[in-house]
Amino acid sequence: MAEEKAETPSYEQAREELTEVVRRLEAGGLTLEQSIELWERGERLAAICEEWLQGARVRLAAAMARREEPATGPEEAPF
Repeated sequence: MAEEKAETPSYEQAREELTEVVRRLEAGGLTLEQSIELWERGERLAAICEEWLQGARVRLAAAMARREEPATGPEEAPF
């Protein structure tokens, strides 16, 4: 578990692994314990993806805000 926290996967890695978890769960043939472990891993991966997406939203909002700020350079000063 400590290794999981030490190395957070990229969004793409987490999404791919989550896709595999869903595929395995949908395929069936697992024990109840295996299914629960996969479900829990899927929940963690979904949370990681959400963190990445939230971070991207914040960065995009900041970039858009900078873009919309009026320029206050010397050429635009009224005097």
